[in-house]
Amino acid sequence: MSLVADTPPNSSSSDDFASLLAVELDSISSEASPEIEVEDDYELGPDSLEVTSPDVEDDHDYENRDLPLEGCRLSLVETVSIGVTGWSRHRVKRRKVEELEVMEKTNGKHVEYVDKFRLKCSVLLLLLLALSFVLLVLYFAELHFDLQLCAEASTSNKCLHPVVIKDICVVCGEKMEEASGVALGYIHKDLRLSKDELYRVRNLDKKNSLRNKKLYLVLDLDHTLLNSTRFKDMTEDEAYLKTGADTLKGRICSFDQQYVLTNMMPCGRLIIKGEIREAGRQTTNAVVSRVINKVQNLDLDEGSLFRLDYMQMFTKLRPFVHTFLKEANKMFEMYIYTMGEPLYAAEMARLLDPSGVYFSSRVISQVDCTQKHQKGLDVVLGQDSAVLILDDTENVWQRHRENLILMERYHYFASSCQQYGFNCKSLSELKSDERELDGALATILHVLKQVYSMYFDTELGDTIGDRDVRKILKSIRKEVLKGCKIIFSRVFPNKFPPQSHPLWKMAEQLGATCATEVDEPVTHVVAMDTGTEKSKWAVKQKKFLVHPGWLEATNYFWERQPEENFRVSQLKNQESSSAPHS
Repeated sequence: MSLVADTPPNSSSSDDFASLLAVELDSISSEASPEIEVEDDYELGPDSLEVTSPDVEDDHDYENRDLPLEGCRLSLVETVSIGVTGWSRHRVKRRKVEELEVMEKTNGKHVEYVDKFRLKCSVLLLLLLALSFVLLVLYFAELHFDLQLCAEASTSNKCLHPVVIKDICVVCGEKMEEASGVALGYIHKDLRLSKDELYRVRNLDKKNSLRNKKLYLVLDLDHTLLNSTRFKDMTEDEAYLKTGADTLKGRICSFDQQYVLTNMMPCGRLIIKGEIREAGRQTTNAVVSRVINKVQNLDLDEGSLFRLDYMQMFTKLRPFVHTFLKEANKMFEMYIYTMGEPLYAAEMARLLDPSGVYFSSRVISQVDCTQKHQKGLDVVLGQDSAVLILDDTENVWQRHRENLILMERYHYFASSCQQYGFNCKSLSELKSDERELDGALATILHVLKQVYSMYFDTELGDTIGDRDVRKILKSIRKEVLKGCKIIFSRVFPNKFPPQSHPLWKMAEQLGATCATEVDEPVTHVVAMDTGTEKSKWAVKQKKFLVHPGWLEATNYFWERQPEENFRVSQLKNQESSSAPHS
């Protein structure tokens, strides 16, 4: 008989059963028997709530059995208890399985990430090892090369002797048996630098000069910045200079009282000749005071005539020289370079630069020249591409003509004119001098400013350090006679190649075109007289007929000179004039 069909819906027996079931359910989880196992596919449903008897081994229909009610209740409770316990254990096991699956998936991803990370680290480590190996190989290769160089140096020369003073290397202390390198005695007595060391010093000096925006300027002394003569070579017309007469804007000064000079002369070792003559040999405080006042008031910016009694000579500074040096010092690091003796060079430097702000120790004399009768830039601490030269003699600069600005010679004394074959009165004999504002130095200063401005022009695209003053000088010179076509008439010796003559070369350097035959484009005929066919053609065609002095003056002044001042008809008059062109 079915329990559900025979039990009343709201009987007291039903209530007792429900209460008992609730108590049993509360204690299921703690009292469940561990011996009962539930299969994974076991499910608790209505069909699982069967009433069984502990004494019954087979499943029979309870309707044919006459069992007491208490036995039925216990059987139902046991059945429900077993079902619920199995269901609960199944839920717990399923949850654990799911958690294990999630953990396995997570662990799998983690393992995969770790494997990739380990692979990347291994690759990176291999790359680092390879790079370290390459660097190590390069290091040992360089070390081997250095060791070879050291071995070669040790077998040949232990020291390259870059700097030598008094035949002793300042690096290793070895005494040099033979003189080598370039002598720079004007910097330090008996100083020599090897060619490599001189090259290094030049590069360093150029960098410093360019950083200060300065180039290099080499200045000749005699006939360029000044003119000197010995007492014994002076003419009667120059005798007034010995008496102390002052006919120039400058002053006549003397070195004959050197005992007065100690700690007295801020502007140089100069004594007014007239004051010494008046005082005789007296050295009273009053005389010394008057001498100091006159020397301090002496204007050295004017052209000055100096009497050097202990050297038995007079020296005349070229007009405008002090202004020239002052302006040039802003653009150039200046050197004096003369073929004179060291003592003479030093004294002339003191006259030009009493305070030593322009030249310092950069005074090169004959003993510093590396070639006989030749001047060279090898003793100048400046690269050739940054050096300009002012000199009145071109032949002494055979290796550096492109750096040269040829100066018109300054012939102040009669002995100077005679030395160069001028049969004329000197400036001193005429009691005259060059003009300052448009003289040779003033003109050349303008050219120097042009070169300097073009060299440091920031609008040019190239690097300043790669520029060359020789190219700049050439371009400026080419503009002087640009557009002129010149022919020469009886200026060159017979059978002499005209293209090799200095005047032909000079005209081309100034930008002119030279020809040998007349034609319509010709603008100038350079001749010595008016009787030649080319001269007559020039007069007929109204072309410029000038003598060679026009070309030379144009070359000296870097500007086309007025042709009317150099007419051929005036040549004889100028040859017999009383002074050279100035």
